[in-house]
Amino acid sequence: MQVLLLGGHGKVALYMTPLLLNRAWSVTSVVRNPDHESEILALGKGRKGKLNVLISSLEDVKSVADARKIIDTVTPDYVVWSAGAGGKGGPASTIAIDQEAAKHFMTASFAAPSVSRFLMVSWIGSRRNQPSWMPNDAWAGIMVGKTEKLPTYAAAKLEADEYMTALAAKRKQDPAFAAHPFQAINLRPGILTDEPATRKVELGITAKGRGSVTREDVAIVADQLLARADTDGWFDLVNGDLPVEEAVEKLVTEKIDALNEEDVDAMVKRFFP
Repeated sequence: MQVLLLGGHGKVALYMTPLLLNRAWSVTSVVRNPDHESEILALGKGRKGKLNVLISSLEDVKSVADARKIIDTVTPDYVVWSAGAGGKGGPASTIAIDQEAAKHFMTASFAAPSVSRFLMVSWIGSRRNQPSWMPNDAWAGIMVGKTEKLPTYAAAKLEADEYMTALAAKRKQDPAFAAHPFQAINLRPGILTDEPATRKVELGITAKGRGSVTREDVAIVADQLLARADTDGWFDLVNGDLPVEEAVEKLVTEKIDALNEEDVDAMVKRFFP
């Protein structure tokens, strides 16, 4: 399999890269700064898969055609969005990357014949309303982030997530795609930390609400979700008590999806009136 990894120098992506390569998958890691190329290529040493680095600024992706050029160059089976402005460049950069470039890559990926899975690394607060399972104090903390700390980021991520969900729903309704299943995987971690992986998580619908999770654990979960043909939906993620493998299996077996209280029809109507 060929994986296009967007935002390849981000901390989660750096953890994810060797995991994907260990599956004997090829990975093309997209980064903006050429100074990071050697650091990323070093992650491929001794791995089963082949690693390439593509120097390209996601802020320059101004259209679906721009995204399609990169996809056509790589012809990936799976696309992973682990990119973001990271607060640099102000609100304009956040909108350009976290919202607009993300949407362009989604549009291009969903239309590309080779692509069958798109994994978005988002965040647990990317939703319009408090879900029934989330404690009030956790939702209050999320609202502080959405309205006071990172309002532009929160709005951009919500726009991208809902667009991805609308695209997936629209595709499932189109008989032309019936023979070509597509997995739209939205991984939604809580507060990110830099501690070593615990390999124990709460995944899918998280009763803890907005707990924390290590970046390495996010990468481990992303790798496992991407490797399966039966993962699709919104999956909240915090550190918890279940080993990752058990949490993923439970997610699939019990058909757990944090999207279940969202108004998907409204998303479809908003983007595709």
